Parts: sequence; C-alpha cells; structure tokens
Amino acid sequence: HVGATSCDKNMTRYVFKRRADGINVFNLLKTWEKLVLAARVIASVENPLDVCAISAGTYGQRAVLKYANYTGANAIAGRFTPGTFTNQIQKKFVEPRVLIVTDPALDHQPIREASYVNIPTIAFCHSDSPLHH
Repeated sequence: HVGATSCDKNMTRYVFKRRADGINVFNLLKTWEKLVLAARVIASVENPLDVCAISAGTYGQRAVLKYANYTGANAIAGRFTPGTFTNQIQKKFVEPRVLIVTDPALDHQPIREASYVNIPTIAFCHSDSPLHH
C-alpha cells in the first residue's frame, strides 16, 4: 500500500496521504473496492481463455505465468508483439474479452491496442502510473 514519491494527477484520488519522507500511501478502502470490482469482471468471463494477462516487466512475469497456470487464462510474459489484438493476419492474433496488465507504463502498447478494439482493461497501477487510456 506504499506508492512512489511522485504521483500522477489522476492517481491522487487513490492516495490517502503523503508521508513525511515524501512517499505516497494508498487508500486501502478504495483499493479493496477496485480489487472486488476487478474480480467480478474476471469472474463474469465464461471461458478463462478469453482473459489475457500481460507483463513486460521482469517482476510481473512470474505472477502472470502463475495466474495463467492456475486459472487457464492466456499469458503473455515478456515482449508484447504489436498487432496481437488488431492485426488479424498475424499468427499470434487473439481476441480477449478482458485484458490484465501489471504496469501501465511498461505495457502501454497492449493497453493502446485494447482501446482500439474496445477490450476492458484491468491494470495494477503505481502512484506514478499514467491513466490516459
């Protein structure tokens, strides 16, 4: 529940306060509400293969692979190939119903493509994460 020293203007509504050393502290009540909402969205998808979990960062790749292993979801760990959601000619083309990303700053390409084809996105954000998509 501890964020970074910087905070995006759109993420201020999820920050409870700023500590004396400059670290932002998240509001756990709002975090819990959003986690419950995300769980409801994921649970509403009938086929687990229609959920796509993506992580380009090294810290989130293990979590994405474990999530996909236990739930049967589709995982993309590592580099995301542009056009995976938009280019139907590509071999790796997928049409997920829900997209889960671990870091919006690193995973900006899948978020942008998901916005083009109207795929709902769940992102685990830090206090300095951009929320413009």
